Parts: sequence; C-alpha cells; structure tokens
Amino acid sequence: MNALRPPLLPPETPQAYVRRGLHLALIPLLCLTFGLINVCAAVQADELAPVPTPAIAPVNSAVLPQESPTGFAANSPSVVALAGDDGMARTTALNALIAEPPPGAEPIFHALDQGLLYTQAAPIARLGIADAAGQITDPVTREVLGNRNQAGWQPIAINNAIRIKLRPRMDVLALQSVDAAKWQAASDDLFSARLTPAYLAEIKALMPRMTDATVKTQLQKLVASFELNDSNPQVRMAAIAGVADALDPEIRAKLANLAQNDPDATVKAAAKSTLDAINTRVAAWQFAQNLVFGLSLGSVLLLAAIGLAITFGVMGVINMAHGEMMMIGAYTTWLLQQAMPHHLTAALFLAIPAAFMAAGLIGIAIERGLIRFLYGRPLETLLATFGLSLMLQQAARIIFTPLNRAVELPAFMSNSWVINPVFAITYNRLYILIFSLTVFFALLILLKRSTFGLRIRAVAQNRAMARACGVRSGWIDALTFGLGSGIAGIAGVALAQITNVGPNLGQSYIVDSFMVVVLGGVGNLWGTLVAAMGIGVLNKFLEPYSGAVLAKVVVLVLVILVIQKRPRGLFPQKGRAAEE
Repeated sequence: MNALRPPLLPPETPQAYVRRGLHLALIPLLCLTFGLINVCAAVQADELAPVPTPAIAPVNSAVLPQESPTGFAANSPSVVALAGDDGMARTTALNALIAEPPPGAEPIFHALDQGLLYTQAAPIARLGIADAAGQITDPVTREVLGNRNQAGWQPIAINNAIRIKLRPRMDVLALQSVDAAKWQAASDDLFSARLTPAYLAEIKALMPRMTDATVKTQLQKLVASFELNDSNPQVRMAAIAGVADALDPEIRAKLANLAQNDPDATVKAAAKSTLDAINTRVAAWQFAQNLVFGLSLGSVLLLAAIGLAITFGVMGVINMAHGEMMMIGAYTTWLLQQAMPHHLTAALFLAIPAAFMAAGLIGIAIERGLIRFLYGRPLETLLATFGLSLMLQQAARIIFTPLNRAVELPAFMSNSWVINPVFAITYNRLYILIFSLTVFFALLILLKRSTFGLRIRAVAQNRAMARACGVRSGWIDALTFGLGSGIAGIAGVALAQITNVGPNLGQSYIVDSFMVVVLGGVGNLWGTLVAAMGIGVLNKFLEPYSGAVLAKVVVLVLVILVIQKRPRGLFPQKGRAAEE
C-alpha cells in the first residue's frame, strides 16, 4: 500500500509564491495590451475605409430637412414620436398635430383615419402613405419609398378618442380647401361632431371667406347651435334667433331642452316659440316626403299591374304567373350586369329591351301552349297559371340557385337627393317613378294611336264584332298576352334596382297587382294609374301610425269596401261586352 502512494511534494518557499503571483498578473496585462492595439488599428481602418450602405429603402439626402425640421418632414420631433415605441409619446404627438396641423395635413389625416399612414424608424424617422397596391409614398416629397410589406414599415393605429378629435379637424381642413365641392359635406358633418371652443373660433374665422351662400348659412346655424349651450342668456337668445330657420334634429333637440329646462324665463319662452314654428315646417316637409314616397311605391305597383291590366282586361285571364314574368326580367338584368360588369349604365339600358323580349316571348309561348285551351274556364285558368308559376320558380332555383342576387346600381342612380335635413329621396326611387310614368304613357299611345292598339281595344270591347270585322282575335290574344308579359319583364328591371333578385321576387307583388287592377277597373289604364298611386300614397301615410303590415290590411279592407259600392272598379270598361 505504501508503495502505491505517490511521493509527497516538497513544501514551497515564499519566493516561489511571489514568482507564481507575478506570472499570473502578467497574463491579463498582456491581454489588455493586445486588445488596445487591436482597437486602435480598427479605429484607424474605419477612418480610412468607406462607410457601407445599409440594406434598406434609399433616402434622398437632397430632400431631408437640414435644420430644425418641423411638421411631417422626416426626422421632425413629431414624426420621431410617431415612429417610436412609446405609446404615450405617440398619442401626445397626434393630439398636438390635430390641434395645430402643419401645412399639407389634410391627406395625411385622411390616411390616418383610413389606416393607411405608415412610419419607418430607421435609417431616419419618416411617414408614408400607402395606396391600394401597398406602395408607400412620402407625403411631403411625393417620393416613392417602397412597399408596406418591407421590413421597417409599421401602420399607425389610432383609437376612438383620436378619431373623435380627428373628425372635426378633417372637416375644418376641408372648409379651408380651395375645392368648394368639399365644403357642403364638411359643414353637414360638423353638426354631429364634437366641437371645442377652439374649433368654433376657427369656423367663425372661416365664415367670411365662404363664397357658397348655402355653406355659409349652414356654418352660421352650426355656430348658433353650439352657442345654445352658452352660459350667457344673451348669447343663448342670439343663438335661438340664429337657428329659427333650421330643421336639423340636433338643433330641435337642443331647443326642446331649452324650452323645458332653461333657468331664464325669456330664453325659455323664445325657445318654445321657435321650436313650435320649426315643428310646423317639419310637419309640412314630412307630409311632402310621405307623398313622394307614396308615389314612389305607387310607381312600382303601376309597373307590376299595368301588364296584368292588359291581359286581364282584354282576355279575362287570371294569370297567376304574372309575377314570374317580373322575375324573368329581373334575372335578365342581373345576367347582363354579370356580362358587362364595368359598364353598369349600358347594361341597365340594354336590359330594358332584353327583358321585354325575353318575358314577352315566354308569354306568347304560354298563351299558345296552355291558356288558349282554357278560355271561358276561369277556375281552370287560375289553377293552371298557378302551377306554371311554381314550375317557373323551381326552374329559377335550379338554374340560378335559391340564393338572392344583388344588382349593383349605376352611378347616376346611387346616393340621394337631399333637399333639407327632413326631406330626401333616393335617386333610384325617383328614376323608377319617372320610368313607370314613361312606360304608362308609351303604352297609352300604343293603344290609342296604333292599328295594333285599335284591334286590342276592339277585341276588349266586343270580341264577336271584332271577329266579324276580320280581326284575328286568336293572334290578338297571343300578342296581347306577350305585351303584358313583356311589360312585366320591364317591371322586373325596375324592381331589380330596389330589391334583391330571387325566385320569389314576383310573389311579393302579385296580390297587390290584382288589387290595383280590380280597384281601378278591369282593362282601364287610367284606372290602373289612379289605383296604383292611391294605394301607394295611402300605405305610406298609414305606416307611421299602424306599421307596414297593418297598413296593408287597412288598405285591403278599404279596397273591399270600395268594390262593394262599385263592383266594376273606379273606372269601369265601356262596350257591349263590358255591359254583359
């Protein structure tokens, strides 16, 4: 065991410990010396070598601000804050820019509101506006900076608090624009915006520069409406006088509050008197609007019923498939729009003759193949046409699927015609009213001034005498049924502009169409016009009090009462056959 044990080392002297410590101390000193030598060499090499270009979007040094940049320029304090990671600093910068916008702020604020404003923090802090393709442009220099998908570009996200402050600022900037087309929309929008005294002061300063009298009057009402809440009674009295001609709901609500709760008796009485006068004018405009809406509904009923008035009046056929002719016209409109997606106006005008031909030819085929064998049997005709309507609906479901199809409005039929805050009508309804009257008078001229119309009237008044005079009543029946079906197809073109196209489109109007024809007088076009407009106007005046469903019930009861007194309608057809 002792032989395997290693020999013990001799004990070290103090001098050995000193030498070992000196050796250990020399090692870090040598490393430090070599490090300093390398650093000095690297610094000297950097001073002599060119600086490498970073792999990011190029920066045009000629357009960079050189001294104390401000506003939206690159490296300005505001842009640096917007591009940074500090949320509080970004919000503070946005509030400062909104409160005192630099020149050229309008497009930047619009981009911010739409989520298209981007920032880049390096190599310099700068802003960029992205377009639909993602290309980013410098809002100050108009230089293309790259694509928003490249590294370094981040969108500026804003919350509702910033949007509330941004909205009136954008409206005030629009009022400062040289484009007068922006003024009206901005002045209208300011009524529902949250304005501060600073904004009101800016608006007052802008009013003398407004060359549009309508916009200037609107701004005066705007300022007066906010001064209704002023603490000074004299200011409130002046504001009440300033809004005496206003019909805006916001102003009426503020006047109602003053009329009930204002501590000053004089202000309270003035507010009540002004509010009563405004409510009288509002009632008159609402009456006019209900009248126009009723005529608009009546024009739709007229288009749906005018073809039925011809077939029912001349042939005595109760055509329950008349609604499906409207469906065919609506689907024709949709198909043409799918074929011409970039020419909506042309597609609409081409749809009118196309729908007339499609529905008219199908109507002639129905008369020749089915209805001519059922003359004199009204019950069998009703059941046959009802079954045919179900078949046409199912065919539409098979061909076009049961889903509703939306027809896009052309540009000239979009938006609304706004006369004042109380009265407005959509352009599509207005054009349909004009279109229905045009079709009505065109059909009236056809029946009164053409040989074909003369033969139709002859067959309608006395079929036997018309045959004795050589009129081929069978072909007149076929062409008359085709004419009524073609007009129903035109009605489908109009209905496609106000509702979705689907297999059940015609079923919503078939009952009303029969009601219009029976009330006006079978086969009498003028009676159809009066009945359609009367039912439409009566519906619109009853709806505010009874609701849409109950209004239809009331109208149906009134129609029944009228028919009880005048069984042949308001304008009965004349002739020997009509007297039988």
